[in-house]
Amino acid sequence: MASEPSKKILVVDDEPDVERLIRQRMRRDIRTGKYEFLFAGDGVQALARLHEAPDVELVLSDINMPRMDGLTLLDEVGKLNPDLRSVIVSAYGDMENIRTAMNRGAFDFVTKPLDFNDLRTTVDRALANAEMWREAVASRDKLLAIQNELTIANQMQQSILPSTFPSNPEYQIYGSMDPARDVGGDFFDIFQLEDGRVGLAIADVSDKGVPAALFMMSSRTLLKGSAIGNRHPGPALTEVNNLLSDDNDAAMFVTMFYAIYDPAAGTLDYANGGHNQPVRVQPDGTVTDLATTGGIALGVASGITYNETQISLDPGDSVVLYTDGVTEATDAAKEEFGMERLHEVFAEGAPQDAREINDRVFDAVRRFADGAQQSDDITCLVLHRN
Repeated sequence: MASEPSKKILVVDDEPDVERLIRQRMRRDIRTGKYEFLFAGDGVQALARLHEAPDVELVLSDINMPRMDGLTLLDEVGKLNPDLRSVIVSAYGDMENIRTAMNRGAFDFVTKPLDFNDLRTTVDRALANAEMWREAVASRDKLLAIQNELTIANQMQQSILPSTFPSNPEYQIYGSMDPARDVGGDFFDIFQLEDGRVGLAIADVSDKGVPAALFMMSSRTLLKGSAIGNRHPGPALTEVNNLLSDDNDAAMFVTMFYAIYDPAAGTLDYANGGHNQPVRVQPDGTVTDLATTGGIALGVASGITYNETQISLDPGDSVVLYTDGVTEATDAAKEEFGMERLHEVFAEGAPQDAREINDRVFDAVRRFADGAQQSDDITCLVLHRN
């Protein structure tokens, strides 16, 4: 069987050491044929390379360059090939340029100095998203218009969810989503932060279809940028809300819970923007709702300050984040799963493994629904302190 052709990636940066560094750090992916890298020193040279190699699938570009900067290049790439994905390389916490880049069509961003694990994850997400988009576009004429839109939305939704999860002697994280047939609004994400801390987010966008999926992708990217630039979850949600509220002509909104876990201290700082309140699960099966911070959904109005609070997790404790697709899952008689049943999931004690906890929630919901079609995504994200 023929091997899959390499994914061509154009790297645009005026620093001479970038090509050497990428060829060194990505040498295994280059040797195996997963990636083929092309290089350009500025935006003008990048456009010439794109004309020479129209099969480039991803542009990875710095912002500050001579002759043509990265933001101008984004505009030109959009004119040349609207389906070509771009990832920008930004200075740490540079939200102004990040936001401008997203408005000009960037799929995602990474920060300098490059974290190559994060770079690989971002590149893989961008390429997967581009592939799913091409498949959806290729089949759109064969589908009913509404079904095609919802299929694209679900594919876009799946393409940005994490596929690998942290697991080390200090903590474990695991999440999954069971998408509904006609909704593309749930997402969760995990961010590696400074000083060994880790950010966790779960969210649910209003509406459905491609508009919800696009709003979801924008929300997730803005949160990632704010998470890097803010050490606390409250200011991060405040910044994301202000950015989402600007030019929100569609009047869409997103409920979002964002937390920062410090494994050294065993503390979880969190802020909530109108989302379902997570639960804390102790090893003996005791379940308690986390204290509310009183925030409303993001995107409704700018100028809102989001409060935060902190809890300490004991060894063996877990925090279960979920969307309303869990508690509002229905059986054939339209009865909802509800919070009481969620608490009962751990009545006989909690597993000491994040994935097992996640699976137990999903198994309980599926047994309750007993095959009934669900109208909302079912999403769960678990943090477990070892």
